Amino acid sequence: MDILQGNQHANPEDFYISLKEKLENNHDFPEDYLFKFIIPTDDAKLTEIYRVFDGIKFTLGNRESKNGKYTACNINAFVLDADQVVRIYQEVAKIENVILL
Repeated sequence: MDILQGNQHANPEDFYISLKEKLENNHDFPEDYLFKFIIPTDDAKLTEIYRVFDGIKFTLGNRESKNGKYTACNINAFVLDADQVVRIYQEVAKIENVILL
């Protein structure tokens, strides 16, 4: 998973610092936050992502691509603050072949 693709930051730490600043400036936490991921269509990958959200109230919507090769995974989760959003992205980023949107 390459979170730096198309991003001006030199390393993941800078990316997450910038993300946290943007979240704090543009959101009024606590609130529902929409996480979006693209994954190869694979139930095991979805399960790995869902585990990151254990203990968090969320709803989800998945949609396969036209050819069925990829799945768009949208998770609307109630988060307490920007730090929680960043932690979730960091955990999902550890899952192989997941694209964060």
